[in-house]
Amino acid sequence: MSQDVHGAGTAVELAYRPTRSDIAVGIRTRDRVRRIALVRGVITALFAAVVVFGAVGGAGALSLVLYSVCAAVIWGTPYLQANHVFRTVSWQGEYRATVGAEGITTRSDHASEQRWSMFRGFRERRDHFVLLSRDPGILVVEMLPKRGLGSEADVDRLRALLARHLPAV
Repeated sequence: MSQDVHGAGTAVELAYRPTRSDIAVGIRTRDRVRRIALVRGVITALFAAVVVFGAVGGAGALSLVLYSVCAAVIWGTPYLQANHVFRTVSWQGEYRATVGAEGITTRSDHASEQRWSMFRGFRERRDHFVLLSRDPGILVVEMLPKRGLGSEADVDRLRALLARHLPAV
């Protein structure tokens, strides 16, 4: 715990090594907010229905395989994206994040800082806080894993700090 630079309370510090699971949670949360998860589910179900009806109707094996692969790729897109992002960030090692009145500072071997105005809001998940950027496509997703906090009191402080600066989405 450290004193916030502008005296508006205490900043909350996290230390964590990003995992594929962390990144997948962020991507799935973003997709839910953008309502892409629903669209992905409907399209996957349509491809699955085509496979079932095709199998009953005697469609060719190649067609059934291609429709099945399409359904699997559409359903698995968030996991494919998470793998790609993980390969991009995993080599950077442990991350140290400080959340304070001015915004979020995340450091690894490379540093970055985001002001609150960059984010449209946050969503709390079971093991994470996910911050979503303000741009229409929500291209930036900041994941703050709760395991990176020192105690349950830090989780409560971080939740209060996020709620003070961002709406829940």
